[in-house]
Amino acid sequence: MTRTRRSTLVWLAGLTGVAAATPTQAFAASASRITRDADHALRTLYAAQPKARDLSKRAKAILVFPKVIKAGLLIGGQGGDGALQVAGKTTGYYNIAAASFGLQAGAQAFSYAMFFMTDSALQYLQSSDGWSIGSGPSVVVVDKGSAASLTSTTLSQDVYAFPFGQHGLMAGIDLEGSKITRINPGP
Repeated sequence: MTRTRRSTLVWLAGLTGVAAATPTQAFAASASRITRDADHALRTLYAAQPKARDLSKRAKAILVFPKVIKAGLLIGGQGGDGALQVAGKTTGYYNIAAASFGLQAGAQAFSYAMFFMTDSALQYLQSSDGWSIGSGPSVVVVDKGSAASLTSTTLSQDVYAFPFGQHGLMAGIDLEGSKITRINPGP
């Protein structure tokens, strides 16, 4: 591959990553679509992870990102819109975005559900100008193996995050460094 072609590919991947990691109204889906997609994503999660349904009964709120797109070639990014549900009703809309640099190549789509277990964690999300994960409330990412060991006596974290429904080819899903920002999608 020529140096010019390689530079062009790196530039395009970087542009894709920046676009995926930039929350903008121009790309935001409508509120009704985000809510519908979030409801469908939760049903999918509950079917695959019964412990998630159990957790939802104790959660103060659930922030669902039905489709997060992650892409990169050396420079990457991820982004998606989601709905915050309190007592089964959507009360707000949020965007998740992140940029990354390093050895990476590929693209994938996945879903994320974040279960807010404490009032203080939920208040932090609702009152912040944007929440950078890794600061603020503690977040534990739950996979199929660790979900099996969740019981009412082991629940001690502020937020439990379930990644699910992965499609595509890219190594790893990481919340660290992601920023969650409130958005106002159209109707």
